Amino acid sequence: MSWARIMAPLSGGQGDPAALAAAVMLAEPFGAEVAGVYTPADVADVMPWMGEGFLGGVQTTALESLKEAAQAGEKNARRALESLSYAKLQFITLSTPVWARLSAESRLSDIVVFGPEPARGRGPLAEAFQQMVADEQRPVLVARGGLKIGGVAAVAWDGGKEASRAARLALPLLEKASRVVILAAPKASARSFDPARLQAYYAARGVQSELDVTRETGDAAQLLLKAAQAAQAAGADILVSGAFGHPRLQEFIFGGTTRTLLNSDGPSLFLSH
Repeated sequence: MSWARIMAPLSGGQGDPAALAAAVMLAEPFGAEVAGVYTPADVADVMPWMGEGFLGGVQTTALESLKEAAQAGEKNARRALESLSYAKLQFITLSTPVWARLSAESRLSDIVVFGPEPARGRGPLAEAFQQMVADEQRPVLVARGGLKIGGVAAVAWDGGKEASRAARLALPLLEKASRVVILAAPKASARSFDPARLQAYYAARGVQSELDVTRETGDAAQLLLKAAQAAQAAGADILVSGAFGHPRLQEFIFGGTTRTLLNSDGPSLFLSH
């Protein structure tokens, strides 16, 4: 398996260079294209707030300010992309409707790369992150410090649909890894599953893996986080996990495994819903 197009949404802010560097790191082993997609604030989203009560001159000034900010952001994002020494680069600027066009770009990309801040709900790309993972159900890499392609990869496994999708879509990444560890906590899940089945699935595809199964009971998110931290201490560079396995409203109110992982300081995350 291989990847041919890696997409990195850009805001024109300070997080762009790191996200692009991670995208290039991910693309290089496959000779894939890196698409830097500048995602400005959409004027169409602001217009409803500029109806009654806004004078024409005030509205015009506000729209001009948004336009100037978008132009400055595009310049910064383009500069960040052009500073990279990688042959297969593409720069794309989105226009209204921004979110619909971002979705279209993601559907023709193999994986979408974000920095850690959008994944924690911070900054101008926070909504884009949720859109990619939950709405578009695209595989996403949350690139954190210490990211390494070809190092140790840990796979969080609970036998569920989301975990299964992530485990399968991450195969190109796992094929490049020097070591793959399957993390499982069967007694912390209401679902009955055998971690050795995933190990056999990988072996049939040429990926050798190890099992790290905890027999502890308790909160699955905390046990997984504990296992991920142990894996990171042992040298894990990436954790593969399903995302938003519970209804999204429940995830928003109670947190859940996904939110626990996103707010942690563990390894980089490969997520799929």
